Amino acid sequence: MTDPVRDWPTDVHVHIQPWERMRPAARAAIERARDDLDLIRALQADPEALVAWLDRERIGRVAIINYVAPDIMGFEADVNAWSASYRDRARGRVLAFGGIHPPAVKDVKAEMAYMLDELRLDGVKIHPPHQDLGADAYRTGDCPELAFVYEACAARGVPVMFHTGTSVFPGARSRLGDALVLDDVAVDFPTLPIIMAHGGRPLWSEQAFFVMRRHKNVWLDLSGIPPRSILDSFPRLAEVGDRVLFGTDWPSPGVKSLRRNLDEVAALPLGAELIDKIVRANALRLFPPK
Repeated sequence: MTDPVRDWPTDVHVHIQPWERMRPAARAAIERARDDLDLIRALQADPEALVAWLDRERIGRVAIINYVAPDIMGFEADVNAWSASYRDRARGRVLAFGGIHPPAVKDVKAEMAYMLDELRLDGVKIHPPHQDLGADAYRTGDCPELAFVYEACAARGVPVMFHTGTSVFPGARSRLGDALVLDDVAVDFPTLPIIMAHGGRPLWSEQAFFVMRRHKNVWLDLSGIPPRSILDSFPRLAEVGDRVLFGTDWPSPGVKSLRRNLDEVAALPLGAELIDKIVRANALRLFPPK
């Protein structure tokens, strides 16, 4: 009998989010690029609809990427409870990511305990361009409390996903998406599982690969990179294949179909064993089924 969670692929980067909580300009940037809004809205509203859709698409799990970016995107801290609740109603088929914006939090340690121990979030997302907050702000002095976020996740083995690369959303600070900054984070927090979302695309893929090769606690999430461009950006991908994760960034602008991306990644000339690691087995190691 097929076990979808173990036997089918995992997409570690899907934006199932409460769009009604987004700033109008940010929401419009997504909606005007989509011709499948009815499907997206149905999935956002009902985890059971998502499970049925995943069954049709033969996808085992998706990580729903939520984060806190009040000034640029509009998402406040209550998105964490939304993400956890959605996961809890999705019958083991969803990994819930949430976020924190330390400058807006009075007690970061208490908030992290709530997020990780009460809500039991599967991952935390830091989005430097959308939070106007460098991933190394704990070192620069801009936000010393960010260290508490990394320490709390490291202590519990909870991955932190960082947006690396540019962003076209209104107000985004793309300079903060340089993947090389994560070299400092990986040095300072060597037991923290780090996921580099988007591999620094389109400007910082070489920096992302350097960080991957140097630090064994760093994973690469392929979301947002057109599958046909993956080996152009990472010609030596096989060297770090044990820590590469399939992700799409669906339904962000430019990602038309989760399934199409999966099929195109599966067709890359990497060999069946490595493809299986990327689309299925690596995610099972990083996020063991509970």
